[in-house]
Amino acid sequence: MRRSFAFCFRSARRFCCGMLAASSLLVSWPVMATEAGWRPYVVPGSASNPESIQVALFYPTQAPARDIPMGPFTLRVAIKAPPEARFKGLIVLSHGTGGSELGHSSLAEALARDGYLVAALRHPGDNWEDRSIWDKAPGAFFTERPRQASRVIDALLSDPDWKDRIAADAKGPRIGVLGHSAGGFTAIALAGGQSDLSRIGAHCEKERADDPLFCSMGRTGQPSQGQPSQGLPTLAPTTDKRVRAVVAMAPMGVVFTASSLAGIDIPVSVYAAQNDRWLVPRFHAEWIAKNVPRAEFHPVANAWHFAFMDRPSVPTPTLDGDAAADPPGFDRAAFLAQLRSEILVFFDNAFAAGQ
Repeated sequence: MRRSFAFCFRSARRFCCGMLAASSLLVSWPVMATEAGWRPYVVPGSASNPESIQVALFYPTQAPARDIPMGPFTLRVAIKAPPEARFKGLIVLSHGTGGSELGHSSLAEALARDGYLVAALRHPGDNWEDRSIWDKAPGAFFTERPRQASRVIDALLSDPDWKDRIAADAKGPRIGVLGHSAGGFTAIALAGGQSDLSRIGAHCEKERADDPLFCSMGRTGQPSQGQPSQGLPTLAPTTDKRVRAVVAMAPMGVVFTASSLAGIDIPVSVYAAQNDRWLVPRFHAEWIAKNVPRAEFHPVANAWHFAFMDRPSVPTPTLDGDAAADPPGFDRAAFLAQLRSEILVFFDNAFAAGQ
């Protein structure tokens, strides 16, 4: 289905299937927006959450877009253009550790052009210019990230400029989450995955040689080499029941308990880069996919960890080498085009099936 939809215009049969899938949606969309609008948004801090959250909003608009360089990425958007009156839903986009709200802009733009409001947040304490979350107590990484995403949902659903534009049905507003790497973890945590930090210690004591980059990371809660795994807690759930579908791309997953994954009852799509050296799929993406009931699983052949991110215009060093690099023979632009099509279909179908 996911490949045939991308090429549904090649045959009458596939065209009809695509039209039937689209017609099943009850979202009123009389005019399809042709471009993506963009504007910055700030979720203010509070007494209980003192850190503000920087957000990039992508949304459907009829205004003309143009290519705009922003740091190492180039967006094709209409800056501060007027939004459409209605959106198909809200998608929260969560970047990987040390990342940026702009690193997956081509996915956000595609969702916006298709009618969605996309809120790409910059995670406080875990982004390219602020790594302070690593200095906090073990476990902060795993609880603060999903709670920050929930704060973005809170803000937009209470903002008079945006809340009434987001489509809703009998189950409430249509809200999804899309995340890469630590953002994939964030998406699954919001869907109901519960973190048990002792799992990381046990995993790294046994599998360090086969998952070395993950096990060499700083204070995500796992013990360093030689440190015992006893005494690390199972963290409180960070489930957000408003979230109705999630996509996790190359997610960090070993921390999740099997029982919590088995309890997830919303549509889940998991992508794995088969040659991922940072989050080796059999310990992370595959662990999630085999334990979440009815999860879609999409292995991506000959792909490294950063295949899901827009290619930066400058070298971007990471624990796994340059984020702009790909294995020989891997076409990132072609893959991202396919991924955009698949994710659009996934969210459309998830919201249609769940109404």
